[in-house]
Amino acid sequence: MELYFSRKQFFKATEYPARYKTKGLEKNIGILFNVLFGFLILYKPFGVYEPELKFNYLIICIFHALSPSLIVYAYFSLLNYYRSICRHSKQWTLFKELYQLLIVLFLVGVASFLMRDYIYNNPHNGSLRYFWEEVRNCYLVGGLFYFHMLLTTFYSPSRSLTTPTPSADLALRDHSVHDAYKTELSIQTQVKQEGFSFCPNDLLFVKADGNYVELTLYNNGQLMTELKRISLRQFELQLSNYPFLFRCHRAYLVNLQRIKAVSGNSQGYLLSFELVAVKIPVSRAWVNKFDIIYNEIKGAYSS
Repeated sequence: MELYFSRKQFFKATEYPARYKTKGLEKNIGILFNVLFGFLILYKPFGVYEPELKFNYLIICIFHALSPSLIVYAYFSLLNYYRSICRHSKQWTLFKELYQLLIVLFLVGVASFLMRDYIYNNPHNGSLRYFWEEVRNCYLVGGLFYFHMLLTTFYSPSRSLTTPTPSADLALRDHSVHDAYKTELSIQTQVKQEGFSFCPNDLLFVKADGNYVELTLYNNGQLMTELKRISLRQFELQLSNYPFLFRCHRAYLVNLQRIKAVSGNSQGYLLSFELVAVKIPVSRAWVNKFDIIYNEIKGAYSS
């Protein structure tokens, strides 16, 4: 199997991983505890000198599995809270995830070092040697577990060793788009026979063109545009149940879930989408409403 990983992937803005969100965190902490406990029981890593043990090795394994699990849970719970109150912390990248990992593993190493006096009979428990050993072991084991997960998540047999195509790039983002509203939405036009349907999650943006609208969609690995005979106002009126489909300009309506980047200031924004070079404007009159709804949509994914 060929593997591909791009340097750009480290700094590319992406959705906050579900494994760190509040709903998924408890489940993943349980998995982490069981994996660590099983690893310690089966392999007895880094050597175990039984005369030094103050407790049965099984009890010590519980301590060493429970400590990192609680630290990870506390750390990402605080991070989730911080993200919920700080709008500038919303953007997430793989690089940001890696340095969060470095901090967490260091804290786990420090906790393991501080536990030594409680579980080992060794006069040198407080030495720099054992401090370095505990931190090093945490980085080694934690790094192996994390990068195994990372390989599973980002690599696939279809990737090549060349620069990824735009469609493959957007396919990565598809996994992080909200799962709701995947069913087809039927749109009624003035001419009954010209009614049409589309999947709201597939929509990138809509452009008004007189009595027509041009839909830009991403579906089944392909970018496509469709011209439909309906005004943008008539189209918008049929989207009341889809808050992420937002009218941002007299000539444009966008899918807030598909926005790659936002630039500009209070005088107006420019929205970037993957696969397309054009930037969609947010007019000055819509900036405040855009901020409120866009942050609500993003906050819903972080909770």
